[in-house]
Amino acid sequence: MKVLLLSDTYSEHTEKWALGLANSGIKVGLFSFNKASYSWYVHDNITVFFEPDNKINADTTLTKIAYIKYVAILKKIIRHFEPDILHAHYATSYGFVGALTGFHPFVISSWGSDVMKFPNKNFVAKSILKFNFKKANLLCATSFTIEEYIHQVIDKPVSVIPFGINIDEFKPKKVKSLFNDNDIVLGSIKPLEGLYNIDILIKSYAKLSLKFDNLKLLIIGEGTEDKNLKELCKELGIFEKVTFTGRVAFKEISNYYNMLDVLVNISEYESFGVSVVEAMACEVPVIVSNVGGLKEVVKDESVGLKVNIGDVDDTARAIERLITDKELYERVAVNGRKHVIEKYNWKNNLQQMINEYSKLLIQQKK
Repeated sequence: MKVLLLSDTYSEHTEKWALGLANSGIKVGLFSFNKASYSWYVHDNITVFFEPDNKINADTTLTKIAYIKYVAILKKIIRHFEPDILHAHYATSYGFVGALTGFHPFVISSWGSDVMKFPNKNFVAKSILKFNFKKANLLCATSFTIEEYIHQVIDKPVSVIPFGINIDEFKPKKVKSLFNDNDIVLGSIKPLEGLYNIDILIKSYAKLSLKFDNLKLLIIGEGTEDKNLKELCKELGIFEKVTFTGRVAFKEISNYYNMLDVLVNISEYESFGVSVVEAMACEVPVIVSNVGGLKEVVKDESVGLKVNIGDVDDTARAIERLITDKELYERVAVNGRKHVIEKYNWKNNLQQMINEYSKLLIQQKK
């Protein structure tokens, strides 16, 4: 089987899907509007056909003429690679370019803001998204929350296939930590952007650091809010206690989860919450905002705690509960990993996708 992925090579999700398919014996082609930060795709079964030197913000900057240019490039790649499946990971930019090629079978996977935010821009945006979905032979969603948003645009069957977790990689393990053994480490592993409310986490941490001297904060990721968040730490007098790492390669990220005692993901909205599931797999208790895919993953207090969006006091209380109640902490940690193994095992999710590909090819032959 040969699959051409239209997907961002900078994204760890693309990395995971491409390598997973390639390791299963599938020939994978890649077409990306962004450039990977490192060469994760060096693999006998992976070929990068298009990857610009500079990021193309396709949803906001591409004109109609530019789209025609990239569709023409993609059509040439299709003629050369002769894929069995064309799969767009992201329903807007990649979905639109894929839809315009007219190739079938065509799969679209929705990841989050492509269906949660994009169609709300205006009537034209929603019409484009609906056009893309109509052209697809299969629609996939990373969560049931995303499925609901897709159905607000089009009435069409959706296969829910989560961003599963490699439970052999994401597991409790001893690592060389950046912190001392007696430190209690809170962490965030998200892009440093406003919607992820990392400023709320910092303010919550500042309140608690007065009470718990050994409490530390680890912030992993890069983004436009980097400078503002560091300035906030300085204003609150906690800069020396907060560690900013910048972006960490996906192959190293499980080690960083194992430096944490609690992961805090309190986004404004979230389609699924991959970092939450990865932390749970490592038996790191999680605190999430009570929204979207986060409340879907953290079903109840047996596997994690939920807080109100943007509420510093509520977040601080939840953190304090976990770090002071040993019985609660242990229960959430153990149950979290069990929950991931049952619902979000990457091997099962990968096989789901391969099965969907196979069904499409069988239908194509009829």
